[in-house]
Amino acid sequence: MNLAVAPSRLLAGRYHLEHVLGSGGMGVVYRARDLLHEQLGEPCSRVALKVLGESISQCPDAHVLLYGEFALARSLRHERVVRMFSFEVDTHSKIAFFTMELLPGVTLDRLLLECPYGLPWQELQPIALQLLEALAYIHQKDVLHGDVKPANVMVGEEGIRLFDFGLGHTQAQEAMGLPSVSRTRFNAWTPAYAAPELLEGGALSGAADVYGLACIVYELASGRRIGPRTSTDRLARPAQLPRHCWPALRSALAIDPQRRTITIAELREVMASSRPRWCL
Repeated sequence: MNLAVAPSRLLAGRYHLEHVLGSGGMGVVYRARDLLHEQLGEPCSRVALKVLGESISQCPDAHVLLYGEFALARSLRHERVVRMFSFEVDTHSKIAFFTMELLPGVTLDRLLLECPYGLPWQELQPIALQLLEALAYIHQKDVLHGDVKPANVMVGEEGIRLFDFGLGHTQAQEAMGLPSVSRTRFNAWTPAYAAPELLEGGALSGAADVYGLACIVYELASGRRIGPRTSTDRLARPAQLPRHCWPALRSALAIDPQRRTITIAELREVMASSRPRWCL
C-alpha cells in the first residue's frame, strides 16, 4: 500500500499517521501521534515520521539509504539541528521508517514566497547566523549536510532548525565500515542550491554546503534564486545585503570549488559584523 495516499495508517502498532508534512525526491514526512506516549501521559506525543518515497522504495537497498540518514543525524545534539528519536520497521507491511521531533513553524521556502523582494537585514541576519551556527556544528562533527536549501530549514519562534540529512555524508561511517549507497544515482540534488561540482558528479565537501548556504542568503536578500552555474561576475549585490558582506558572499558563490575558499567561520564573522573584516 502506498503510504502517500493512506495517512491514517498505523505503523508498528504505535504511530498513527495524521497528514503529510512534506515530501521530496527521496522521502515523505508525516505528522504522527505516538499512541504509547499518549497512554503514558506524555505531554508531547506528536512526532515527525519519515518513510521513503514510492519511487525510491522500489530500490532493493533503499532501506540502507533511510537508515544511513538516521544514523548520521542521530549523533547530532544542537539546538539548531533536528533531533532524531528511533529507527523502526513495521513488521506487517515491512516498511522502514524513523521518528524525529516535530518542528514548529514554517519552512524557509514558504517564508520566501511571502517576501518576493527579500527580507530586511534585521530579519535576514539572525536567520543567516543561526544557519551558519548549525553548519559550523555539523562540520565540527565531521558531518556534511549535502542538501542545504530553504525547504530543509524550519523557521519558528525560537529560531531556525536544519533538517533532512538524506544526502548527507560522514567520514565516520566509512571508517566503521557501515553500509552506504551512492546518493548521486538518485539524482536528488536541487539545481538551484546544489554546488556545480555536485551536479557534475563530484564529491560532496564542506565547500558544497557553503555554496548552498550562500544561495539561501542571496535569495533571502534579493528575493531571487541564483540559476545553476551562474557566474558571480553576473551578480549584483542585493539591496538588502550590507556592502561589507558582499565580497564574502560572492566568494561563497564561486562556481569553481577551488576558488570557494571562504570558511563557515569566516562567513559567520562577516555576517555578524557591522564593518568589513574580510575581503577578496
